[in-house]
Amino acid sequence: MVLGPQPEEVQTLIQRRRSLGIDTFDEVWEGSYHVAPAPNAAHAYLDDVLAVLLHPYAVAAGLVGTGPFNLGESGDYRVPDRGYHRGRPTGTWLATAAVVVEIVSPDDETYDKFGFYAHHGVDELLVADPADLSVSIWRRVESGGYERALVSVLLGVGASTWSLRSNGRTRWIENGMVGQATAPGDLSCLQ
Repeated sequence: MVLGPQPEEVQTLIQRRRSLGIDTFDEVWEGSYHVAPAPNAAHAYLDDVLAVLLHPYAVAAGLVGTGPFNLGESGDYRVPDRGYHRGRPTGTWLATAAVVVEIVSPDDETYDKFGFYAHHGVDELLVADPADLSVSIWRRVESGGYERALVSVLLGVGASTWSLRSNGRTRWIENGMVGQATAPGDLSCLQ
């Protein structure tokens, strides 16, 4: 973190990251630039599996899914892994989302973003943590924060619907509540 005006070297680094297209996951927190690398392969794969599994629920709820997007405004934004929106989003900066999906990576700031998301009116958060094989749902409450919930009211899925499971060296997401023949997504790359 650089306090005060950014030195020319920092500006050069930011410009270089932009020109190379490797700044997709960088964020600005109240003017502080946070350099974030692209997720590792296991994280990206889990994101893809979640997108496929959550898609029918989002469609049924009238929500539109996206991959990473800029939530906030130019000088203060976060980049969640996935979002579900009320209507097709347009533009570079989105004021809010109905549901934000975060996948925890080593040393990331997932839980530090909760206050920002609440301030921007995000109704629900879905957090997948491959390290402890958990998927949790968080619902915004009147006090302005989030409380853990058993069910996503917006997506119509429960925390036990999508659970990470482990069987020795193989990990997968299992669809445990609905009676569909959905094959588990192989997450063995999480090893």
